Amino acid sequence: MKQVNIEKSWFRLLQKEFEKDYFLDLKEFIRHEYMSKTVYPKASAIFNAFNSTPVDSVKVVIIGQDPYHGKGQADGLCFSVPENVKCPPSLVNIFKELNADVNKAVPISGNLQHWADQGVLLLNSTLTVVANNANSHKDSNWGVFTDRAIELLSNYKNNIVFLLWGNFAHKKEKLINKNNNHLILKTVHPSPLSAYNGFFGCKHFSKANDYLLKNGEDAVEW
Repeated sequence: MKQVNIEKSWFRLLQKEFEKDYFLDLKEFIRHEYMSKTVYPKASAIFNAFNSTPVDSVKVVIIGQDPYHGKGQADGLCFSVPENVKCPPSLVNIFKELNADVNKAVPISGNLQHWADQGVLLLNSTLTVVANNANSHKDSNWGVFTDRAIELLSNYKNNIVFLLWGNFAHKKEKLINKNNNHLILKTVHPSPLSAYNGFFGCKHFSKANDYLLKNGEDAVEW
């Protein structure tokens, strides 16, 4: 990561962060990791969530933990995988709930780019991972950076829907400006370990769209 290739509205919002010591240290750490190890996603996709969903188009935020660590899975969007890659178990459960909630046929593809293009910010807290080593970059400064992005976004905009799935995502609630009329929906993680304890039946997709329509936004074509 020699330079930050990030969409211009996000660059403006986060510009001060890029100049801080923690981010300069992060850049050097990530550059070394990519040079010495196999790291996902490919370097050009690190900021894919930001590049796919400019600040003013954000309507919904989904927060993941870190990228998939299997070969060919990570595409820079949380929970998403590239075309023709088998859907991981959590994504399978997301699609099951989507089908039950809004009667959408279970997608063949696990690529969620069409969500991002409609204003769904699919943001992992940690943006990189070493191959076959989950959470291997969790102690880097990515969390500082993405927490700041959530905080600044929630201060800048009103009426965003935040979908917080699992205990890790629940901790991000404290970053959200409660004065800006955001909708915060929380449930368990869609992982097979927890999905039956509240993810199935949460109806977050329809609740998000109801809120967006009520506030003059287009619904998301999930």
